[in-house]
Amino acid sequence: MSPSHTITIPNIIIIGAGLAGLYTALRLAPTPVTVITPAPLGEGASSTWAQGGIAAAVHPGDSAAAHAADTIKAGAGLVDDTVAKLTAVEAAEQIHNLLAYGVPFDRDLEDRLICSREAAHSTNRVVRVKGDGAGRAIMQAIMESVRHTPSIRLLEGYTAIDLICEARHVTGVILERSDDPAAHYKVEASGAIVLATGGIGALYARSTNPSYARGSALALAARAGASIADAEFVQFHPTAIDVATDPTPLATEALRGEGARLINRRGHHFMLDYHAAGDLGPRDIVARAVFQEIQEGRGAFLDCRSAIGNAFPERFPAATNQCRAHGIDPVTQLIPVIPAAHYHMGGVATDIDGHTSAKGLWAIGECASTGLHGANRLASNSLLEAVVFGARAAARIAVEVQPAETRLVRILTSHLPDDGARHAAIAMIRATLAENAGVIRNADGLKTALDTLLRIEQAADGDLMIANAAIAARFIAEAALRRKESRGAHFRDDFPKSDQEQCKRRTITLKGLNMRYTIAAGAELPFNIQEGTP
Repeated sequence: MSPSHTITIPNIIIIGAGLAGLYTALRLAPTPVTVITPAPLGEGASSTWAQGGIAAAVHPGDSAAAHAADTIKAGAGLVDDTVAKLTAVEAAEQIHNLLAYGVPFDRDLEDRLICSREAAHSTNRVVRVKGDGAGRAIMQAIMESVRHTPSIRLLEGYTAIDLICEARHVTGVILERSDDPAAHYKVEASGAIVLATGGIGALYARSTNPSYARGSALALAARAGASIADAEFVQFHPTAIDVATDPTPLATEALRGEGARLINRRGHHFMLDYHAAGDLGPRDIVARAVFQEIQEGRGAFLDCRSAIGNAFPERFPAATNQCRAHGIDPVTQLIPVIPAAHYHMGGVATDIDGHTSAKGLWAIGECASTGLHGANRLASNSLLEAVVFGARAAARIAVEVQPAETRLVRILTSHLPDDGARHAAIAMIRATLAENAGVIRNADGLKTALDTLLRIEQAADGDLMIANAAIAARFIAEAALRRKESRGAHFRDDFPKSDQEQCKRRTITLKGLNMRYTIAAGAELPFNIQEGTP
């Protein structure tokens, strides 16, 4: 695009092309929308990598009430009961919508959906595709539908780095292209901007998420005046495969659902030492158990040899490919595992239709905090949340927003990002969170993290990619420091017990985040403390 060239696009802007973003775009059809994604369609989306499936009460012996009850129980006191019940009730409808888009969910010989069981579910209710291929199959079907939907305009290769606001009303977005460092791109006069950028996993050194998942939505929304909710609750998947790759590949929880066991290098089946449900205990407890075994030098391994054995390659092809790519034969060998940042229960605070507290701004999917997950997400509720709330947001946008056209304009910028400095800063953020705000936390570590992260933000020198990652990481560390208890995925060894008085959801704004400055006196601060503005 030349300096003077512009592109005319639909004024409903969806930032992110994972399941939440694409599903919202499809549910809006035939209303014209623009979907903005930093990678080519289908690349870099966490949804594609999801191995589990979608939880829904579609089995004759199940019910939406039971699904909601399991969700509420798993969330350790912080799930919004209304949201859990609404999601469980609407789940079956969205499964049938996905089937209509061509998703090939597993069926039995009588053409009924096959439901599997995962941790903390009281019955089999997870619909899958070829064992552990749900995410990829769902995304392939949805992407095919998107490509054949003329109302959807795709802008690939653009990353949102800031929002344009007027009096807490979001009116546009600033974009960056990696192949055009001398310019930014501006979209103004938008009817609605929908954040669907995914999670925060790539802010941690070990993560199952793609590199784009650095919590940009938290920083963008917070700068626009929106509230961030429950940021301390980061779910660590207990059975990421412990190999030297980034992102860290995943050994799906379904393996344990099929009888695989966690053992240490002594051959001891250790999970029964930590929880009565053993290998199918809540994810936070399993993650801490695995972490503890590794910290104490005993290691942690997933043993699939007896329970699954020769059937492994056919029943779990994705996990098989990941293992074999790293020289592991899961049929005959133990799979070394380690906890890795996997899912963010917190995010931009929204209502049940995706509205944030900033006018004109919506959030859906993992970057949103709807109240569904509480302190600990129930397995396979994440893809469900993406489609249920994507559909709800689409329905409200169709009513509230007048579709029109806007322009993508290339503008020159004085800031040229330094790739080396950006890479080093992001690496430091990831190491800082992993060391100080990981599976086990305490006040000293969290304060160290906040100091380091603020210094990184100060040194960003106009690079909003770095600043956004640092701000998102600060929200996590600050929320974790304020919650002086252990609950769900948030565990502090200096406050190891839950406190009923703290059993409530919490939000923080950018102004609130910037009220804490522990850096030595005289350090230059990037924000006005009183106003909380850039």
